[in-house]
Amino acid sequence: MSTQLASDSSLEFFALPVPDRAAESAPAAGAAPPARVDLASDEPLPELAKGSGPSPSAAPGPATCPAAKETFWLDGDALMCACPDCRAPMSVRLWLMAADCWRCGTSIELTEEQEREALRLLRRRDAARRSVPAPADEAPSSRAGTPPPRAPQSPSAPAVAPAGGSMGRTPPPRKPPGGSSPSPSEASFRTSAETPIAASEPASAGGASASPQRLAAAYNEPRRRLARHLTPGLWLLRLLKDSPAWLTSLLIHLIVLLILALLTPPREDNANYIRLNAIVSADMRRSGQEEIVNPADTVRFDLPLPDKLDLRDRRTRETAIRADQQARELRLVDPADPNLPDIAQLKLEIGRADGSAMSIAARDPRVRVELLTREGGTTLTEAAVARGLRWLAQQQQADGRWRLDGSMDSDSAGTSLALLPFLGAGQTHLSGRHREAVARGLRWLVGQQKPDGDLRAGATNNSGMYAHGQGAIVLCEAYLMTGDEALRQPAQQAIDFIVQAQYPDGGWRYQPAREVPVSVRRGDTSIVGWQLMALQSARAARLRVPAETFELASHFLDSVQHRDGAVYGYQPGQQPTPTMTAEALLGRVYLGWTKADPPLLEGVRYLLDEHAPSKDRPNVYYWYYGTQTLHHVGGAEWERWNFRMRDVLVNSQETRGEAAGSWAPRGEFAAVGGRLYMTALAVCSLEVYYRHLPIFRQIEMK
Repeated sequence: MSTQLASDSSLEFFALPVPDRAAESAPAAGAAPPARVDLASDEPLPELAKGSGPSPSAAPGPATCPAAKETFWLDGDALMCACPDCRAPMSVRLWLMAADCWRCGTSIELTEEQEREALRLLRRRDAARRSVPAPADEAPSSRAGTPPPRAPQSPSAPAVAPAGGSMGRTPPPRKPPGGSSPSPSEASFRTSAETPIAASEPASAGGASASPQRLAAAYNEPRRRLARHLTPGLWLLRLLKDSPAWLTSLLIHLIVLLILALLTPPREDNANYIRLNAIVSADMRRSGQEEIVNPADTVRFDLPLPDKLDLRDRRTRETAIRADQQARELRLVDPADPNLPDIAQLKLEIGRADGSAMSIAARDPRVRVELLTREGGTTLTEAAVARGLRWLAQQQQADGRWRLDGSMDSDSAGTSLALLPFLGAGQTHLSGRHREAVARGLRWLVGQQKPDGDLRAGATNNSGMYAHGQGAIVLCEAYLMTGDEALRQPAQQAIDFIVQAQYPDGGWRYQPAREVPVSVRRGDTSIVGWQLMALQSARAARLRVPAETFELASHFLDSVQHRDGAVYGYQPGQQPTPTMTAEALLGRVYLGWTKADPPLLEGVRYLLDEHAPSKDRPNVYYWYYGTQTLHHVGGAEWERWNFRMRDVLVNSQETRGEAAGSWAPRGEFAAVGGRLYMTALAVCSLEVYYRHLPIFRQIEMK
């Protein structure tokens, strides 16, 4: 509740009676009652007839503090006042001329007399702090810091005095020490600042009361002099103390921001700035203006990016950065790994590699960046390899095997196909990011091998020697890469099984020679290609491989060739196909053909000119063999093939969902092996830059 103690339009005041100050507040005997003045018009108000005013109980007035000189005290720096209703102490906000009770919620406004009394109390406090005695003409109303005694009040006492009631006469001015009379200026100051507005002034000699103009001036004078009476700086402290917390915080933050702005160093005239124009034009650029730097230029890529990649496009730039991060997975190695060879010796061996013993030396992750850059790989191809290996690792069964999801039912073939790209990326059972997956796969594969070296592990009739040839490649490469003696015997036994399974015509078919009648022992180029790759890996690992086995294989290729060995068919008498040509040409390279042999270059041009990789004619089996053949040949033919192959494979890889990182089974032979078969051969094709060193050329390492 909020009530007003003094109206701004009329000079009417109400006060609670204070019993112990009644004598002092009563008018002198025979004195005329004080004049009631309307400040708006400076005219006297009509007197209320005695007894005609409202009774205290019938006409309650607004709540007020008790008489001023019994009201205020100081509690530290806080100006306190007693609540007129419940007598609880209240903190006075002098600058608002108001106070609120914390107990009953009563709100009051101070009268002018109470305001002057509060100011006198504050001046005495400030004078005491400066060790200066308070002015002698001020009579203390209460001891600073000590609340006045609570005036007793009977239950029947009226809460509000009737209108026109007096707040007490002004006591006669005291003489200063020494008995001298106050100066006129001091008397004038006390008259204007200390005389209660509602009290009547001493009667003049003629008995007349003070004029309305003088009362109005006395009413307004304290408001005009309030700022001059406060100690310098005190008003700001009280303003901050009485203000709401959010307003104080706002002012402090504004001051701090202003200080920080002033502390900012001035801008130098020779500094470089970027100026943005609404119209971009080279003609509008003036001397000294800087162009906006492409954010992609600040990103450092270890591997090259395709030339047609536009990094100014936001999505393309984000894709390139993400691919760079994925490609780094395969280059993370432990420098303290004892299974890694000395890097200087490794580079020396790569430089003098002849395509046999050191054919897989480039798989070391520490030389991969240089090999990829020299041979035509990019950040995107290496990222595709990393994603493909991650997907393959997720497909591994708990016992270490992989299963094909096509029509071919052979866990041995699925496990061998899955392990080939891991080994091609330099991941072994001893080192690499995927060494645990490789170790489980090798353990399962060796565990399925029979005493005679057979790795078919229950494969169907049409997949038996496919599975064995692929498994033999895995064991030979794992032994070559790590030198683990535990793999020597399984690898040698697998090679011995291939030698014994060869047909008299020099080829291989679905089953070993001893398991089929002599009349049907006719090999096919497709299976021959896998057995020749296994024999080549065994020769690189310095395992025993009879020379006559290679000679017989060469005789078989002579039986299926066309155009003097430039193109090849599936079996003798059948027409050539690009897939069989690519596989047979790779076998010819292993058997000793060089770039000086015209049929080899003619066959390469046949593959490139008539059957270059295309997304409209997907055939990952053909791309797998064609990529290896063209990489060994090198030159302009390899560059043309590589640009087509890497774009088709990178762009056709799955990027979302559970299949992310794999390739969907599309094209010839895809339905046989399914998604795992497609993914394994696609990853091996993208590893060609370092999976096998080129046979016909040497790479000088830095």
